Amino acid sequence: MKRKFRLTKSEDFAKVRLEGRYYSNPLLALGASPNALTHSRFGFVVSRRIGNAVRRNRVKRLLREATRVRMGQIASGWDVVVIARSASAEADFWALDSALTRVLEIAGLLAPAASSSESEVGTGQASGI
Repeated sequence: MKRKFRLTKSEDFAKVRLEGRYYSNPLLALGASPNALTHSRFGFVVSRRIGNAVRRNRVKRLLREATRVRMGQIASGWDVVVIARSASAEADFWALDSALTRVLEIAGLLAPAASSSESEVGTGQASGI
């Protein structure tokens, strides 16, 4: 993820904590606060409850990648903090990606996209398979 899309300063995290709204599911919690920029910025919090440094860094990498993949669908002008819950330590990429997608939709930050399974079915029927 490019540097301009990251929350790095503790003041930015504190602003989201104080002024933002929070949404959650069993794997993740998400805090969102509007910013005055033309793009959204993301920060990730993975506490020691998740496990050792290797496990925490793995969860952060997976969450960053899930966010990067969805960057074009996420609304602009928000500071977003993604907090990993302890169940995320055992989750794979697809579970974290799905959890992130759900919590972004609940927060109203993700534009609903057409299901890829519908387009695949249509393609298969058109080719005579």
